[in-house]
Amino acid sequence: MADFPAPSSAPAVASVPVTAGIVAYALYGIAAIMAIVSSGFPLVAPLFGVMGIVGLIVCYVKRDDAAGTWVASHFTWLIRTFWWSLVWATLGWLVLLVLGIILIGIPIAYAIWFVAGIWFLYRIVRGYLLFNDSRPIPGV
Repeated sequence: MADFPAPSSAPAVASVPVTAGIVAYALYGIAAIMAIVSSGFPLVAPLFGVMGIVGLIVCYVKRDDAAGTWVASHFTWLIRTFWWSLVWATLGWLVLLVLGIILIGIPIAYAIWFVAGIWFLYRIVRGYLLFNDSRPIPGV
């Protein structure tokens, strides 16, 4: 009779969805570049384009797969970046519409959009650098 090795009952190791994180960061980066290049100044949320929305969908779909790993904090970070950039862009538009009539709203709206754009770029660069080092986002 032939000797066959006994089947091992080693637990299956769940793979970390690193590729999905790279795709999400790439889509967010492309969305930011497209927002800046298209108008010279992002007057809407930097991610509120097709690429940004696809990046958001990737983050939401892969978030459960990444639960308990260092990649999960990056998906949460990118999701929050999308929604907060949308909030700041909307606030800029509200200021422009309400106060634009008396001309004081125009510079205030542009200031809001400029600061939100810088904040957005900071979040994408910081997140990507930590992702590249395989480190979670602190505090997320």
